Amino acid sequence: MNDKNNVPFTSGFVALVGRPNAGKSTLLNACMGEKIAITSPVAQTTRRRMRAVINTDHSQLVIIDTPGLHKPKDALGSELNNAALAELADADVVAFLVDATKPVGRGDEWVARHVEGADADYKLLVLTKADIAGPEQVSAQLSAASELATFDDELVVSATEGFNVDAFLELVSAHLPEGPRWFPEGMDVDATPEDLVAEFVREKLFLHLRQELPHSVGVLCDEIGYADDGHASIEATILVERDGQKGIVLGRGGLMIKRVGIEARRDIERLLGCKVYLNLTVRVAPQWRRDEREIRRLGYGLEE
Repeated sequence: MNDKNNVPFTSGFVALVGRPNAGKSTLLNACMGEKIAITSPVAQTTRRRMRAVINTDHSQLVIIDTPGLHKPKDALGSELNNAALAELADADVVAFLVDATKPVGRGDEWVARHVEGADADYKLLVLTKADIAGPEQVSAQLSAASELATFDDELVVSATEGFNVDAFLELVSAHLPEGPRWFPEGMDVDATPEDLVAEFVREKLFLHLRQELPHSVGVLCDEIGYADDGHASIEATILVERDGQKGIVLGRGGLMIKRVGIEARRDIERLLGCKVYLNLTVRVAPQWRRDEREIRRLGYGLEE
C-alpha cells in the first residue's frame, strides 16, 4: 500500500512480552507519552490486554501490552497466560522484556521458548530498568538474556527516564510490513472509557493494598453518565472473594475506599476531560478468580 507520494505505508502489531513486573506497561506509557496502562510494584498488575496506536503519515504502529507470563495458580492466571500467548502468536514484531535488576531464571527461559517459537519477522530483546541497575549488572544480564533465544537485535532501556524509548520505537517501526491503517487516525488506544476507568481504580487498590489482597480484587465500571453541566457520574464495582477482604478495601471508617476513589478520580478526570463523580461499591463474589465467565466479564480473559 502506497500513499500519494508513492511511499509504502507500513503497519503492524508489536507485542511486549515477558515475566510479571518486567516493565511492559511502563514502556508502553513512555512510548505514548502519557499514562494509558496501569502500573504498580505488584506482580501481575496487567490483566487487560492494551493496544496503543501510534500514527504517522506513512505508518501505524500498534503496541500491545500483555499480561506477564507466569505459572498459573487459578483460572484467572490461565486466562491471562492464554491472552498473552495469543498476542505473541499474531504479532509482526515481538519485544521480549527482561528486568535488568533480577537474575535471569526459569520463568524467563519459559517465556523465551514461546518467543523462539513465534512467527514474528523481527524479535527484539529489551533489557529494562537500566536506571536502577549498575553497568556491570546490565552487562551480565544482557549476556545471560541473549542466550535464551535467537534475537535479531537487543536494546537497553529505562522507560521511567526516557532512555532509548525513541530508539525502541525506531527499531520496531523499521520492521513493520506494508499494510493498512488498522485503526482510525484519532484513536490512540483500543480500550473503552469504561475499561480505563476500571483499570485506574484497580491500580489505586494495588498501590495501597500491596500484598494484602490485590490478586483477589477485580473492578468493573458499570456505567458512565453525563449530566447537563458536563460532569460525569460513574458507578463502579470492586469485587473481592471474602467478607474480610471487603473490610480491608473499605478500610476503617471507609477511609481506604475514599482514598482510592479520590486518587482514581484524578486520572479519570484527565481521561474524560471533565469533573467526575465516582461511586465505588464493594461486592463479595466468592472464588471469582476460578469462574471463567466472571473473569471474561471483567475483561481479563482471552477474547473470543
